[in-house]
Amino acid sequence: ACHERVQRSLDLMVRLQRHVLETGCDAQAQSAARDVLRYFDVAAPLHHQDEELHVFPALLAGPDASLRQLAGELIDDHRRMEAAWSAARAALTAIAQDTSGTLQLSALQTAALDDFGGLYAQHIAREEGSAYPGALAQLTATDLQHMSRDMMARRGVRSPA
Repeated sequence: ACHERVQRSLDLMVRLQRHVLETGCDAQAQSAARDVLRYFDVAAPLHHQDEELHVFPALLAGPDASLRQLAGELIDDHRRMEAAWSAARAALTAIAQDTSGTLQLSALQTAALDDFGGLYAQHIAREEGSAYPGALAQLTATDLQHMSRDMMARRGVRSPA
């Protein structure tokens, strides 16, 4: 479900770039930029934390050497995505704060957004293709309940009675 929300935000970012190129930086563009900023500033870091606290440790402790290596690479991906977010965030902030309505993205800004989106797309494919199935094979029902409670608590969501 988190990856679906990530993908929706990435898709919005692509549509936003096209909109700014074709229409310019209007109120619709500013609103879309704020939505993408909000998602990757708030929800995405929590998702990374979930994976690093619950999914990757299961893989790192498991018997499969290829999954242990993958977990390390996915953790490295998180650091690369965090670094790439800085440049992508600057481009989105420029759109969100443009008051002239004439802003056009530079080649560097466009590349920053494209790079960020590309990193995420590759990361998600590797997680869904190998990491999540590998972790699910190792996690117990109790592990999954603990994971769920922890995720809800860090988001301020009350556990159902």
